[in-house]
Amino acid sequence: MNTTGPLITPISQESLGVLIGLVRAELVRGVEAEITAKGMDLRFTQFLILKRLAMLGPMTATELARAVELDGGAMTRQLDQLEGRGFLRRLPHEQDRRALRIELTDSGSALWQQLTGCNERVLEAAQRSLNDAEREHLHDYLSRVLHALRDKNKSERP
Repeated sequence: MNTTGPLITPISQESLGVLIGLVRAELVRGVEAEITAKGMDLRFTQFLILKRLAMLGPMTATELARAVELDGGAMTRQLDQLEGRGFLRRLPHEQDRRALRIELTDSGSALWQQLTGCNERVLEAAQRSLNDAEREHLHDYLSRVLHALRDKNKSERP
C-alpha cells in the first residue's frame, strides 16, 4: 500500500480550513521523508521541538509546549524521548524553582545542524510554482488570516 500520497485530494473550491489542513499534512509528510532519507528516526513534532530550541534558545516546558502547540502531557512524553536520546536536558530555572528550563545538548545542536535544510527544501518545493511576488503575497495572506483568528479567539475569551 502506498502511504506517501495524499489521503484526500482537494477539489477546486475546497474550504479554507480543509485546504490549510491538507497543505500542513503534506508539509509534515515532506519533512518526515527528508528526515527518514537522512537515516534518522525523528517525528515531525520532535523536529519542531528541536527547531524551536535551536531558534529561540532555552525555555520552560510550558513555553515550548505553547510554541509547538502541544498539551502538557504530550510535551512531557516528547521531552522524555528527546532527553533519553541525549538531544536535550532539563535544568532548574534560575528565577522559578518550580519550573525547569529546557535546552539543547551539544548532541541536540549537532542534530539540528544536520536537519536544518530539511524544512527549507520542503518549503522550497511547496512554493516552486510561485514567483517571488506570489510567495510574498501567500505569506502576507496567511499571516493576516492567522492574526485575525488569534484576535477573534482573544476577544471571545471570558
